[in-house]
Amino acid sequence: MDRADYLKRDSFYTGVAEGNINSERLITMLNVRNDALVVENKGIYSVEKFLVARRLMYWQVYLHKTSLSAEQLLIRVLKRAKELTKEGLVLSASKPLQYFLQNEIALMDFTLESLETFSKLDDYDVISAMKEWQYHEDFVLKNLCSMIINRDLLKVKIKKKAIKPSLLLQHKKELIEKYNISETEADYFVFTGEISNQAYTLKKQGINILHKNGKIEDIVKASDQLNLKALSKTVTKYYICYPKEKL
Repeated sequence: MDRADYLKRDSFYTGVAEGNINSERLITMLNVRNDALVVENKGIYSVEKFLVARRLMYWQVYLHKTSLSAEQLLIRVLKRAKELTKEGLVLSASKPLQYFLQNEIALMDFTLESLETFSKLDDYDVISAMKEWQYHEDFVLKNLCSMIINRDLLKVKIKKKAIKPSLLLQHKKELIEKYNISETEADYFVFTGEISNQAYTLKKQGINILHKNGKIEDIVKASDQLNLKALSKTVTKYYICYPKEKL
């Protein structure tokens, strides 16, 4: 249900038509057999489109270069803010955000107090904090926040093979020499990683098709679309992020 919702919603708001699935048809074709959800055979083409749409939306929207760069920058903003707070600096932030900056809270320490505070934290807290932090004296925090607020994100290159260490070092060296910063500081702006996409997990959360004769079959076997089997395989790509001409 969640996927049927977010695919249509995100397709609408991003203008990517490939995610516009027929969720009404999927819901209508749902049935129960042996205490498990199944999809009647008449809805098999809607299921096929749903899986293809999910794959396309991940590559075109959720794992798009812009989304990837913004997400990685945001992670590093919070990481840097946490580091500076540990060093004794008091950063301007709302009470809920300040709570998580000042306290070390692991999964085992996630109390009811932590949960209640977390529920009060939203994107407005983070965005308003970044608007203040973009004027901070710390080189890393200032530039990371400014890049997000002004939508001047890191450049991203995505490749099928792992990024060569020499390429990473080259971009780091250029940044260190240009701004006279440490390698640790440069790591916030130049880094590599990997992204993966698996539209359908065959052995987990499978989609079962109910045939007219009562036989239940997995969508991959029931479908005459050869590419559905390929959708169950994880596709991994590698990326490198680095600043454009200047920060």
